[in-house]
Amino acid sequence: MTTFLLNNQTIQTPLPSGTTVLDFVRYHKHLVGTKIGCREGDCGACTILVGEIENGHLRYHSMTSCLMPLSNAQGKHIVTIEGLNMEELSPVQQAIVEEGGTQCGFCTVGFVVSLTGFTMHQPTHLTGFENLSGVSPAIAAIDGNICRCTGYKSLERAAAQIAQKTVDQPKENRLQWLVENHYLPHYFLTIRERFEALPDSTFSKKQNKGNGTFVGGGTDLFVQKPETMANASIKPIFDQKELNGIYEAGGHCHIGAAVTATDLQESPLMQSIFPKLRQHIKLVSSTPIRNMGTLGGNLVNASPIGDLTIFFLALDSSIVLNTNGNKRTLKLRHFYKGYKTLDKAPDEYIESIFFEIPKKTDHFHFEKVCKRTHLDIASVNTACLLKMDGETIQEAHISAGGVGPVPMYLERSSATMKGQKINADLIKKTGAVIQEEISPISDARGTEEYKRLLLRQLFFGCFLEMENNELRLGELV
Repeated sequence: MTTFLLNNQTIQTPLPSGTTVLDFVRYHKHLVGTKIGCREGDCGACTILVGEIENGHLRYHSMTSCLMPLSNAQGKHIVTIEGLNMEELSPVQQAIVEEGGTQCGFCTVGFVVSLTGFTMHQPTHLTGFENLSGVSPAIAAIDGNICRCTGYKSLERAAAQIAQKTVDQPKENRLQWLVENHYLPHYFLTIRERFEALPDSTFSKKQNKGNGTFVGGGTDLFVQKPETMANASIKPIFDQKELNGIYEAGGHCHIGAAVTATDLQESPLMQSIFPKLRQHIKLVSSTPIRNMGTLGGNLVNASPIGDLTIFFLALDSSIVLNTNGNKRTLKLRHFYKGYKTLDKAPDEYIESIFFEIPKKTDHFHFEKVCKRTHLDIASVNTACLLKMDGETIQEAHISAGGVGPVPMYLERSSATMKGQKINADLIKKTGAVIQEEISPISDARGTEEYKRLLLRQLFFGCFLEMENNELRLGELV
């Protein structure tokens, strides 16, 4: 039995835990405002808000209901467009109307849900359209929503209007302010106490015993195997407390396997280690998918172009695997044995990942290139960590995706740089070793020649972005 709040209702359902929230709200609750679009998490027509208590605060995140199993709705507040509607249009809905942001209306509900979510935990330091990437946080909040009718300028204007109206409003008791100003229905003020009144459910206890498929965020599993997962026995790990932490111990950073890309982006510890973290994570998918996709899922997926996998390979990370309480530790680079083949037993799951925290004098760089700047699968991605001892490279760790059958840790290339001083000759020499070590193929994301050239340029870029760097691109070609 799965128990959760759906808009203003308490729900208990015996449906299979692999049933998607999209199918549940449309076919079992007849809330058809949430649309069926791509069923792959790309279009945002099925966007919902998911609320839960985090560190004592009620927080909401946008997610795609087409990829969310009922198991991950357990004990949460699921909000569809019907749960946002009131007798009058909300300021979010009104802004979209005033700016001409809707035509056929199919995508409109997703935009309304995402922008309402933006108002609920709006970032600080918001002015106009400025942020790290030159796009306002309001527009960034709808980066997972696609419109095929109106074009985006009208929606950008609506987002700007919403941001302008809410930027100076209180961060404390924000939910109260949003209700008082008709952004949200009044029942939102009762959700916190209603969480405490939810009937006890044995769902998670039952699902964590016996055979079953481990499911984190489900953002790829429910794309690849939707029919299978709908009736599968699920062992959910998305909400396991012991898999959701990020902490430092003994000079290492430890990250639970159920940590999402958004959790990484918002972690003060991760931000202190990686000053450009927000720019790196912005290259990973869209806001709703970052809110759902887990680190462990990205690693187990074993995609040759998995963004987080490439990121953590370059940190020479280790993973902890767990089988019914029996644990073993393995270097991440040894986890991949062949295309979609892992050093993992069927009943094992990744519990955590950890890496030695780089020093402030070390240099880390991550980059990806794809056909679209954001929200796309990489043609090639790469990361590089240089552990420095003065001007000498004490250790180098280089990873690359899209250039082989597995996420690649470039061992020979990394070894070439060890103990050397950075100069143009060393970089070109290492670049030549990289070309020998990789084996890209031509496919829809680019030809073999293009991928080789792309990785070379991205590798060069790692050094061109170093502080106090005197190298010039002309020296490297």
